[in-house]
Amino acid sequence: MVILKASHIVKPAEPIPEKVMFLSECDQANALTHAPSVYFYKPTTHSVEEIVHILMDSLSKALVRFYPLAGRLRETNGGGSGGGRVELHCNNSVDGGALFVEAESDLTIDDFGDFCPTPELRSLIPSVDFDVIPVDEAPLLILQVTKLKCGGISLGTGISHVVGDGQSAGHFFTEWVKIARREKSDDHPFLDRTVLQEFEKDHRRILPSPDFFCLPVLLGSSDNLEERKKVTATFMLKLSKEQIQALKSKANEINGQDSRVSGCRYRYPFTRIEAVCAHIWKCVSLARGLKSEQETVLFVSVDFRNRVNPPLPKRYFGNAVIPLPVLSTVGELLSNPLSYISRKIRTEIENVCDDTVRAYLNRIKNIPDISTMRYSHIVGNTQGAFFGNPNLLITSWVGLPIFGANFGWGNEIFLGPGALGYDGRFAIIPSQNGDESFLVPLRLQVEHATAFHKYFIEEI
Repeated sequence: MVILKASHIVKPAEPIPEKVMFLSECDQANALTHAPSVYFYKPTTHSVEEIVHILMDSLSKALVRFYPLAGRLRETNGGGSGGGRVELHCNNSVDGGALFVEAESDLTIDDFGDFCPTPELRSLIPSVDFDVIPVDEAPLLILQVTKLKCGGISLGTGISHVVGDGQSAGHFFTEWVKIARREKSDDHPFLDRTVLQEFEKDHRRILPSPDFFCLPVLLGSSDNLEERKKVTATFMLKLSKEQIQALKSKANEINGQDSRVSGCRYRYPFTRIEAVCAHIWKCVSLARGLKSEQETVLFVSVDFRNRVNPPLPKRYFGNAVIPLPVLSTVGELLSNPLSYISRKIRTEIENVCDDTVRAYLNRIKNIPDISTMRYSHIVGNTQGAFFGNPNLLITSWVGLPIFGANFGWGNEIFLGPGALGYDGRFAIIPSQNGDESFLVPLRLQVEHATAFHKYFIEEI
């Protein structure tokens, strides 16, 4: 049980620019809700009062640099014909700032077990009810420090995905940590999102781009409404270093040979991420018992900062990720080796270039009501896009600059998602103990969970 002790609005320590900031179409396509995550820390000699003071003081200073996080979203055209789009308002008025909550819990770190994103873990993050609170009143950054019974603490965080992606969030937390430890840093974010306006202009060439909004439904169905209603549950799986290596080896075997020897077009082997994604896609399709002719899409997130011409400025703060659909039939997945599936994933990712990004942004720009395409981080939400059965969406946390958040009392012992909002949602998280394993939190329909666990192990 979590007891809320105090709530604060933390404002920038210095005046910030008062203006309406441009949001790119890539920003507009993302969830208005907060992407939740939780850091856990071992017991420390610091008192909770000291921890709260350090975090709030350094946060106010960090918000001077990252002032969009202290702003508020407002619907364009006063909520009229804006097609669900929003603007980012930054000012020094009383309605801005980040939400910072102090709490206590009668649970210990051990009570959270493998840190699966359960409702108990979600209670360590502030909750913003968008059915009650208007969008223009909701803070874009929400934080909660919870004192646990064992003496450890958790830091629950949520950032509106409209404001930034994983790279942007990681940059913010890295700089916040440096400020808390009184370390000097000149690694400022690049906040001018108008650099993406050029890419959003009409692109008249015929582009070989994928159908970014390819969302197959089950054969015999006209929509996914029934699938949205089905009971789901979250699980946490672990892939050991040896299991990952086994999958990577299978992915790089073509006719029994290593792909680098057998004349494969790729000059470097398929990565751990590609192999694990291919494995999960195949196992989910098996577990769901889908027909061989059923179409299925694996959505993978591709950062395009360095894939456009010119590349985005260093430390670009915003969203610069495409949800890339990789399309297959279930029969194609199940009748081919892991190398084939890995190659499908690799091919789509490598094809992402300047033209692809321009096509994506232009497609988003021409959607009359963008709210129909937004997904939600809120469990059970039935609005917007749905990536569940027969599809799935995987996000890799490998390589994101979000780990090692030592504010002065040691690194976190765990960082992971606070919730997975819908069926088919997965993440790949690198182990933080250095053993090169992966944690895989996932959400599936309950009726498919047992079969998935079985195939997940047997198919390695």
